[in-house]
Amino acid sequence: MPRPPALKLAEVLAEIRMSPSAFYRLRARGQAPRMIKLPNGELRCRRADLDAWWEVCERETPEWY
Repeated sequence: MPRPPALKLAEVLAEIRMSPSAFYRLRARGQAPRMIKLPNGELRCRRADLDAWWEVCERETPEWY
């Protein structure tokens, strides 16, 4: 069974609505979704890793009232 394709960095940024600079700051602090660095230097993110990151963000965010 083939794996689903990993998301490109631009696709991740569009989905989480974040600028590249903000994303790289999060990544430097170890708070960004898990990324895969390809031999050509490009970054990819598996859908499962992005979904897991979203879940952590939702659990750690206080409810809005």
